Amino acid sequence: MASKEQQFEKRRLRGSYVSTVVSISLVLFMLGLLGFIGLHGKILSDYAKEKIELMVMLKDNQKEADILQFKKSLDAMPSVKSTEFITKQQAAENFAKTENDDFLGILDYNPLPSSINIHLKAQYTSQENISRIKKDILKNDMVKEISYDKTLVGSLNDNLETISLVLIVFCALLFIISIALINNTIRLALHSKRFLIKTMQLVGATGRFIRRPFLETGIINGMVAAMIASGLLTGVIFLMQREIPDLIEIELENAVLFGALFVMIFVLGIIISWLSTYMSVQKYLRLHSDELY
Repeated sequence: MASKEQQFEKRRLRGSYVSTVVSISLVLFMLGLLGFIGLHGKILSDYAKEKIELMVMLKDNQKEADILQFKKSLDAMPSVKSTEFITKQQAAENFAKTENDDFLGILDYNPLPSSINIHLKAQYTSQENISRIKKDILKNDMVKEISYDKTLVGSLNDNLETISLVLIVFCALLFIISIALINNTIRLALHSKRFLIKTMQLVGATGRFIRRPFLETGIINGMVAAMIASGLLTGVIFLMQREIPDLIEIELENAVLFGALFVMIFVLGIIISWLSTYMSVQKYLRLHSDELY
């Protein structure tokens, strides 16, 4: 009989351990997935901002050597990501392709000016920064005019700010809910051991001695759960890269951010599990014997 009871107790404890680890893993996986979406959302928003184009139209009869020198000076600006020199002939060919209108066959001359198209770095794409950059470039005598889509710039920045705010609020709420779920899971797992904790306390064991094995188990649970969550998240990322490679791209510089995300999952798993275990054990240490029932 005792042997059967021991086997039943072992199965029950094993089931409790597995359910605790699985619950923590799923919560950490959701946090990691949300973090991945947030990081990649920033990458996509920066990509969209850097597609904004400033067309610097040049005055006629400019020497190509002077234009190339001007282009180099633009490339050296801290706000500029890339530039492209478009000759009058290239401008005409591009217009003919997009508008299906070969105006050169009608006119005796090419009215389109040479230009340098500028793509700014994401952090410099606000209306204020673009206006300042435009003012600085217009000081050059070679520049005739600078044009860009003001409506697109305004709507893009406004929409991205709104999306970022909503995502931050959602992340904060999910983080709080996740901590609560992990805490409740660990408290339920320790509920069955409340008599053991109180018995050890009654025979003279110190709080530190009682807490130690539970905290060690909590740390191990957090580490195992974090590894499972990291494995699940890695599988989802590779699946998304395979299915939508144009949308999900992880370059070397971004890989560092995603590496930090996995470290964060690992650290959160340990800290939350340790803290929840500590609080749960402390609760049962403070209870009187008659309050355990």
